[in-house]
Amino acid sequence: MDSAQNNTAISYKKAIAELESIVAKMQAEDCDIDNLSAYTARSLELLKVCKTKLQKTDEELQKILKELQ
Repeated sequence: MDSAQNNTAISYKKAIAELESIVAKMQAEDCDIDNLSAYTARSLELLKVCKTKLQKTDEELQKILKELQ
C-alpha cells in the first residue's frame, strides 16, 4: 500500500493524534536532527489529509443546509 492509499484510510482523529506525536518528538531535547526531514514530510502528508477531510465535511454540511432552506 503506498502512502497516498494509506493516508485516505486514516481517520481525522488518528491523523491529528499522529501529528501531535510528531510535534512532541520534534520538541524533545533528544530529537535526532536526521529525523527532522522525515517528521516534516509526514506532517505535511497528515495536514493534507486533515485539510481534505475538513473540506469534504464542510461541503457536505453546506449541501445539507441548502436542502433545509
